[in-house]
Formats: sequence, structure tokens, C-alpha cells
Amino acid sequence: MSDNWLDKINWTQDGLAPAIAQEAATGRVLMLAWMNREALEKTALSGEAHYWSRSRQKLWRKGEESGHVQKVKSIRLDCDEDAILLEIEQTGGIACHTGRHSCFYRTLEAGEWVETDPVLKDSETIYRKR
Repeated sequence: MSDNWLDKINWTQDGLAPAIAQEAATGRVLMLAWMNREALEKTALSGEAHYWSRSRQKLWRKGEESGHVQKVKSIRLDCDEDAILLEIEQTGGIACHTGRHSCFYRTLEAGEWVETDPVLKDSETIYRKR
């Protein structure tokens, strides 16, 4: 596969683009992460989501530690060519490092952020050194 399609993306000055992971079956947004060219190319080639960690400054495959892999059903690019949408199947039902289904587990209620989604699995258990 030619990598010309990667040149179509308007990457940030840091060489990144925001990537939204949306559950294909429900349409629910599970997380937002960042991708660089390598992450997006690996995602397209492998069928599993790869991202760029800004805090760790390294490439990572979703689920490499937790086992909660994201199987990619489709990859979309927005009209400004600067944001990526991954339609995914979330294995294990947990996308968030806090042990929740979605990273968007807080809801604004009366001027306060309220945690409205339950923890499905304790993060200490998920990320225990194997």
C-alpha cells in the first residue's frame, strides 16, 4: 500500500492528529488520543489501534498492557483533514485506563463534574505488572 494517503492529513507542528475512538456497535465515543504517521500506518496495516503517547513520547498499541485491544472496523478523516475517527470494536468492554467503558465518564451537572459511569474493573488489577 502506498503511503500517499498519509500525506493528505494536516498534521500538527508536532506531527500529530487527534484520533477519536468510537464504538462501532453503539456509536458511543470511547476515547480521544493522538496519532502520528507511524501510529496511523500501523493501525491501518494491523487492524488494531495504535496511538502516540504525548506524555511518554512513544508509540503504543491500545491493549498492549491491559489486554483491552481496539479492533478497527473503519478509519475516517474529517473535512479539514486534521482529525481521525476510528470506528472500533472494544475488546473487554473497557477503553479507559480508569477501568471504565469510556474515557468520557464525567457529566456536567449543576456546574459540577459528576462521575456517572461505573468502574468495571479496578485499574490496579488491569495494569498489575505481568
